[in-house]
Amino acid sequence: QVQLVESGGGLVQAGGSLRLSCLASGRTFDIVTMGWFRQAPGKEREFIAAIALGRGSTYYANSMKGRFTISRDNAKTTGYLQMNSLKPEDTALYYCAAGRPYYASAVSPSLYNYWGQGTQVTVSS
Repeated sequence: QVQLVESGGGLVQAGGSLRLSCLASGRTFDIVTMGWFRQAPGKEREFIAAIALGRGSTYYANSMKGRFTISRDNAKTTGYLQMNSLKPEDTALYYCAAGRPYYASAVSPSLYNYWGQGTQVTVSS
């Protein structure tokens, strides 16, 4: 089993930045890809980005390019999502997920086996 623990969410003013973290533990050899998603009230869960934990290759949703950056640490067990120039419309519950999909096509939530609990990001105007 794999456990994912997220942290780093909070309240930030428009234009500010946050860095979310996702620590993976347990049978981490069962995961090769980590992704980030967000879900705002009344909306579908939205893909943000994915990273191949082994090589660090990344893939972004087109709408997320520029302001958001996904990365992982050298131990390949902690993923990060750096969010800059935040806007009120970025307000959502942010989730990390992990599994074995190919990172460059891992855009569907159904492709991931493990999920964090979510961390709330609220951007005030």
